[in-house]
Amino acid sequence: MNPDTLNAVLDIGIVLAKVLFFILFPLSLVPLLVWLERKVSALIQDRPGPNRAAIGFVRLGGLIHLIGDTFKMLSKEQLIPRNVHLFHYLAAPVIIAGVALIILPVVPFADVIHLPGGKEISMQALHLDAGILWYFAMTSLMVYGVVLAGWASNNKYALLGGVRSSAQLISYELPLGLSVIGLIMTFGTVHLNDMVIAQGDLLFGFLPKWGIFIQPLAAIVFIVCAFAETNRAPFDLAEGESELVAGFHVEYGGMLFGTFFMAEYVAMVVASAMIATLFFGGWQIPYLPTERLIALAPVLSQVALAGAAVVMLGLAFLSYRFYAKYNGKFKDIRDKEGLIYCVLLILAAGGAFATMGALAMFGFPQEWGGPLFAALAQMGAFIGKILAICIFFIWVRWTLPRFRYDQLMFLGWKSLLPIALANIFLTGVMIFLTGGLKG
Repeated sequence: MNPDTLNAVLDIGIVLAKVLFFILFPLSLVPLLVWLERKVSALIQDRPGPNRAAIGFVRLGGLIHLIGDTFKMLSKEQLIPRNVHLFHYLAAPVIIAGVALIILPVVPFADVIHLPGGKEISMQALHLDAGILWYFAMTSLMVYGVVLAGWASNNKYALLGGVRSSAQLISYELPLGLSVIGLIMTFGTVHLNDMVIAQGDLLFGFLPKWGIFIQPLAAIVFIVCAFAETNRAPFDLAEGESELVAGFHVEYGGMLFGTFFMAEYVAMVVASAMIATLFFGGWQIPYLPTERLIALAPVLSQVALAGAAVVMLGLAFLSYRFYAKYNGKFKDIRDKEGLIYCVLLILAAGGAFATMGALAMFGFPQEWGGPLFAALAQMGAFIGKILAICIFFIWVRWTLPRFRYDQLMFLGWKSLLPIALANIFLTGVMIFLTGGLKG
């Protein structure tokens, strides 16, 4: 195979890998977020949460419940009411799930990887001149799925949920779009990766130039509007179980309802990714720019492996304490669950130490290992930020009650919109007086 053909095949493989990653990443986070939703809500309400379902000795603190939920959803009979508008009824969940999935490819997960031979791999799947405008264009389409579901169900409660969702979208799309104007004025670009690169600088020589520090008002407005965009409490008036039974998806069951359920968590992942990208430095690791990560890769890789080994040994110790405390409780193989986890964690820690030894013995492949380590570290930092923001979403849902409709409208039109406009004015004044916000 000649070099040109090999490069073409490699390029196609990279594109396919990106497509798979940006589809499978949010979908793989859905079960984790469902588990976190249950566990965090249980923690807030001072109860254990799900922890009883098991396959053999494996319970995994409630994760096995997700397997049962999945099989239940897939095996449920799909009942469709007689008088629905069938095409639109079936299209609604597909629209919501599809739109949620096509937003994330515009988000950069790491800096561009520069490999030997001049090969460059971008960690974005979609390189669009529109940049952040793609996010606003796609999120505005999600309401079509909600409105179609409400109207096509031929149910007054579902229709009211769809109408509420459209009113909510109109109220919060405007301040959501205006909130990022200050960021665009500050960074001088609409490209998300360029915004992340700009956030790698330092303010006053020590503070990361993250969007939340240079545009705090914009951050507040954007985060509140992102909650409204995802239709999660306290902005879940489109569902409103207390007055609309279940709102726009009241006539859906089985996997059609499961699609709505999945799309909500995918939308939460997308919103968290955008918040992290715009206001929390994206893939940037404070005080460790890409060049420094590559240069320090031999040392940092050893530190990362050692840290992972220590964490796993700590978890192994906790697993053994759990085994010692509850041994004999179930009088079956479940009594050995903690001991088995302890052994597996010790083996994993041993693998980390063995990898450290191999790197020390044979040397770190700096030429290609440095850029790959930097990309993996940046992806890990970015995913960590996404998960932290998702936990914040869950915490807010189980802390604040649902807003009344008039409160929802008041917040959008009389609070967030004036704040977003004032932020644009203040940003313009600061840029005029200082000649730009320099790090």
